[in-house]
Amino acid sequence: MLTGNLANANTPGYKRKDCDFNAVLDAENNQAEVRMKEMRERRQQMLSDRTSIRVDGSNVDLEREVMSIAETELRYQALTDMTAQYFAGLKNAIREGR
Repeated sequence: MLTGNLANANTPGYKRKDCDFNAVLDAENNQAEVRMKEMRERRQQMLSDRTSIRVDGSNVDLEREVMSIAETELRYQALTDMTAQYFAGLKNAIREGR
């Protein structure tokens, strides 16, 4: 979605799309609270869709999109590093530290 927002930054009338990574992750853990977050997200998206920060009707902010892409990349890298360390620990335990 972020790269789509970036690609459509100069499209007149385009409204940015976004999802909350933490809400999606929580969805797997807690279903009751997720519905409330989804409702909040929909409301925020609707409010965002009504606003425009540019004359052509688009509400895409290039700096915000690039920052979001960098943040997503950092989160991904952190999660892959943590997963690799976890499996390295399991491998070490299986080999009994050898």
